[in-house]
Amino acid sequence: MIRTVLGDIAADTLGVTDSHDHLFFASTKLPGQELDDPAAAEAELRAFAAAGGQALAQWTPIGLGRRAEELPALSEAAGVHIIAATGLHQAVHYSPEKLPRLLDGLAERFIAELGEGLRGDEEPDGPPLPPRAGLIKVAGDFHQVDRHASVVFEAAAAAHHATGSAVAVHLEGGTHPLGVLRTLHDRLGVPAGSVILGHLNRFPDPGPHREAAEAGAFLGFDGPSRANHATDWHLFDLLGSLVESGHADHVLLGGDTTSAAARAASGGGPGIPFLLTDIRARVQRDFGPEVAGAFFRRNPARAFDADWRV
Repeated sequence: MIRTVLGDIAADTLGVTDSHDHLFFASTKLPGQELDDPAAAEAELRAFAAAGGQALAQWTPIGLGRRAEELPALSEAAGVHIIAATGLHQAVHYSPEKLPRLLDGLAERFIAELGEGLRGDEEPDGPPLPPRAGLIKVAGDFHQVDRHASVVFEAAAAAHHATGSAVAVHLEGGTHPLGVLRTLHDRLGVPAGSVILGHLNRFPDPGPHREAAEAGAFLGFDGPSRANHATDWHLFDLLGSLVESGHADHVLLGGDTTSAAARAASGGGPGIPFLLTDIRARVQRDFGPEVAGAFFRRNPARAFDADWRV
């Protein structure tokens, strides 16, 4: 089953999926670029649906303006499944006053959001809202799992073991995928097939990508966006390497729209629809419909599938 904001669905009904994006997102690292407009989010999601999109995983975790109360209505209005996230980002995204409160009882908070419902960003210990989380978002640091990440990873692993949900990882600059996998899989016992390694396009080294795929992890290539364009031209070389080495069944693609300026509906784009109008079109042309079906349908259905226990 895959847990969406409107309820659990069979994995094989998920459809064409943007495996990493943001309808709402607000961070002190991007002042003035908050994704906080429900009307703009709906316009972006409708454009994605018009391009053939059927599902979107929003990786916005606790405390970063994920607007949980808006997600069910958006899903219904656009006719797109939305998978919401619990979890916690890097420490730099939170104020020093807020972070200690969030870290207290973190595993229990994750489990509650997966099983009972998301909390409001300003009331992390408040009553649950109707939508439940369907994945756990965490983050490493540049070439390392720092002290903050170690605490969050332990909570995420506990939540995975309690619920069966996937753990999706922001890799800073695309770095340290194998170190992250060692921490989650080898030390904390999270199955590699329940780990999604994000932003691999930002560090275009195919060797670690193949090794992570061989271990069983899912590989997230989540661009392009304005923040990542310097490495966009490497994307198809990296995908081609994985296809040629027999690892097409481990690839996930997403838009990762994190700023208002990057939206197609209300900014300068390319926005969420670009993933389908341009990236998927080239995947089909370069690698064929079978590979495109794996990247956009079959792999997301496996990556976000869970034997839900709460």
